[in-house]
Amino acid sequence: MTADQARVLIAERFSGAQVDGAAPVVVSVARDAWLDLARFAKETLGCRFFSFLSAVDWKDEGLEVVCKVDNLDAGLSLLLKTRLGPGVSACPSLVPVYAGANWMERECYDMFGIAFEGHPDLRRILLGDDWVGHPLLKSYAVDTPYPPYR
Repeated sequence: MTADQARVLIAERFSGAQVDGAAPVVVSVARDAWLDLARFAKETLGCRFFSFLSAVDWKDEGLEVVCKVDNLDAGLSLLLKTRLGPGVSACPSLVPVYAGANWMERECYDMFGIAFEGHPDLRRILLGDDWVGHPLLKSYAVDTPYPPYR
């Protein structure tokens, strides 16, 4: 599977997707197609290696979830993206497709406040349960006193 073949298959299957780039192939879809895109990447394109998942706070434009998956045999890398939109902080979990997404989704929940729908154990992983807020949001007040890290 080449990057060109993957771009064609993705464009055929996900009509609203934006497909750019050579390596990695960057695919942006609506939140509703996020889980379907991950399944398609794994089952059809052979991207069985889950590399990472993170998020970006675009401030007024809302949050964006980003993950990278690879087909190591074919040398194909996909960067999958979905915009949650202003005021939206929920996204379908990729754990049913990629078990490796588990702790990375928990980290995004902890740092950005993104609730991954369908996640088997969504709770804080880096900060204590008494921590207030999500430190990687641009709206996070950095000058507010918080209890010291234990």
